[in-house]
Amino acid sequence: MPRPEVARGGVGYFSYAEAGQGGAGAAVARARLDLDALQLRDVEVLWRQSEKFGSRGHFAHRIAFDADGYLWISSGERQQFDPAQDMNSNLGKIIRLHDDGRVPADNPFADRGGVTAQIWSLGHRNPLGLAFDSAGQLWNVEMGPSGGDELNRVERGANYGYPLVSEGNHYDGRRIPNHNTRPEFAAPALSWNPVISPSSLLFYDGSEFPEWRGSAFIGGLSSQSLVRVSFEDGHAREAQRFDMGNRIRAVAQGPDGALWLLEDERTFTGGRLLRLSR
Repeated sequence: MPRPEVARGGVGYFSYAEAGQGGAGAAVARARLDLDALQLRDVEVLWRQSEKFGSRGHFAHRIAFDADGYLWISSGERQQFDPAQDMNSNLGKIIRLHDDGRVPADNPFADRGGVTAQIWSLGHRNPLGLAFDSAGQLWNVEMGPSGGDELNRVERGANYGYPLVSEGNHYDGRRIPNHNTRPEFAAPALSWNPVISPSSLLFYDGSEFPEWRGSAFIGGLSSQSLVRVSFEDGHAREAQRFDMGNRIRAVAQGPDGALWLLEDERTFTGGRLLRLSR
């Protein structure tokens, strides 16, 4: 993901899962793309999840930039539950950094130092979508447990409650209290049960579909769908769901306003890159 002001210089940011003591963890790095040699040069790791685990899921590690150039990272709780509430861990959190990995002095917990200083919000499970709307407000979409996928308006210092509250339950059937039982936790703007298994998030501002400007688009995995969310009077609602027939891993907007979707390669016809236009 290149920042606009550095894209022409070939500098980009990327996230990945790396091996280490105890298992694997997500990391974010930046590098310069050498187009002649087709190699990444000057690779610099800017951020790492604070713990590594042998589990294979819930890395999240989506990245986004705001209009001021801050680097935002979604960090999943690695199927470990409790780290999402642990302020000494950067798992299950939304992270805010300078574009070189330094911690901004005005982060909500900056005075605590360590990985705690990186945290913007906490109590997240597996936030696989991270995007800004046209007003510069950050949103995330995350997989809930058995039920309870969430779209959240990400606020400074807010705690979204997982695993203490959720709109779903544990996979083994154990109940998790709903958000309305614990008003100190931020409730989702929208939730799904049955789930859509959200994979990505985009706010649309293109010209190809002018009637959809301001809508959010969410890729669906188990739902094999593209979900459009509309916003009115501060409330979010699912406005449309398009059956795509395959798991949708990512959604992006092209410069001409067309929508681009990337499928998972899970079926015979999977793994395609799709362009949606009129």
